[in-house]
Amino acid sequence: MSRSPLLTLADLKPGDRARIDSIETADPAVQRLMVLGLVEGAEVLFLRRSLGGDPLEIRIYGAAISLRDEQARRFGVVKTASRDAQPGARQGVVANGQPR
Repeated sequence: MSRSPLLTLADLKPGDRARIDSIETADPAVQRLMVLGLVEGAEVLFLRRSLGGDPLEIRIYGAAISLRDEQARRFGVVKTASRDAQPGARQGVVANGQPR
């Protein structure tokens, strides 16, 4: 029996990084998104929402994908990094490698 995720793709904010943890697969539109790579374990970056809030845009495997809020709610996620964190950044070290 799968646990109910606390967050979905639709709950993320711009800049949030997350890993897809669970998927409700009954909707054929969701199955088509899975073919594009939205599968359990995939890492996504939430890019933005449209002015009206729907659709939303995510980056996955280097590609930007837009999906409706209704489909985004079918993908349970776990956040993997804060909005301010940059991949590869090290605490206390400036760009030239010298300590602060």
